[in-house]
Amino acid sequence: MHDTVWFEIQGVPAVSIASTEFEDAAAEQATALGMDDAKRCFVRHPIQDRTDAEMRALADEVVSEVIDALTR
Repeated sequence: MHDTVWFEIQGVPAVSIASTEFEDAAAEQATALGMDDAKRCFVRHPIQDRTDAEMRALADEVVSEVIDALTR
């Protein structure tokens, strides 16, 4: 969230991407950083033991959401 907020303050569209395990933490961090509406997208948890192909599939699932977040 820190990077997303920093880029947004600089006028550069940004979105945080994390696994669903961190949705609450991301919301709390965005609030703590003073940007409740910081853009964020989530992929299914867990991700640490996924293969490259599984990670690509997760990315494919959220790519439209990420593009939408960056362009609104």
